[in-house]
Amino acid sequence: MKKIALLTVMAIVLISCNNDDDTVTITPVNVDFNFTHNWDGTAIANADFETTQYTNTASTVQTISKIVYLISDITFTAADGTVYDAGDYNLVNARQETGLTFTPNIQIPPGVYNVSFTFGFDDEDNIDGAYNDLNATSEGPWGVPMPLGGGYHYMRLEGKYLDDTSTEVGYAYHTVRANDMTMTPLLLQDTSFVVNLGQVTVGSNTNVEIKMNVAEWFNPWDLPALHAMLMPNFDAQVSMSQNGLDVFRLGTVTQ
Repeated sequence: MKKIALLTVMAIVLISCNNDDDTVTITPVNVDFNFTHNWDGTAIANADFETTQYTNTASTVQTISKIVYLISDITFTAADGTVYDAGDYNLVNARQETGLTFTPNIQIPPGVYNVSFTFGFDDEDNIDGAYNDLNATSEGPWGVPMPLGGGYHYMRLEGKYLDDTSTEVGYAYHTVRANDMTMTPLLLQDTSFVVNLGQVTVGSNTNVEIKMNVAEWFNPWDLPALHAMLMPNFDAQVSMSQNGLDVFRLGTVTQ
């Protein structure tokens, strides 16, 4: 993936001190990430799936049965512009409680960094058939059919909503690279996005919480009109990408 520069940091850096032979040893460290999920600040626990009802900004009542999403390229940028990026990825399955903790395959010197990540794969990394492990998870195939442009899903968010007769209707809020099947050749648009978490101080044993506010995916959203067949809907994919810009926040950072 991109920005692999500085993937391997020297294990020991020696710094001269006080004009004598004394040295300080700086040991690079790993940083752990923890993914949590909430609805406008109320934590979403495993017991809430399929049972707890939430009301979105359009006053539609809905439940959640699945939250599965891909993040990639967690990046640490130092004040001097040095970039550390392991170039790996993580598939989070909230209900099955897999991928909730993730340690990027890179070690960095302790210090203050701006931390960011990509939701999904950007076009440079969204290569059809390149990640066989993503098609071998309990979630099932994560790839996107070639008629829709290939590559991989960004997210599968599913559940049910109540229509105007209080009947439950299933929804499949699936995000992928936007595609317009009416165009020849197929029109594709990268709808992944970078999430900037802000500054994090990295110490010897740092854990960073990344919070997903699921409510923001539906702010705004007309769920009765847009609850299915969203993968081939170019405009819907663009709108979901725009909603996603407000979904993630930096949570608790522990050392």
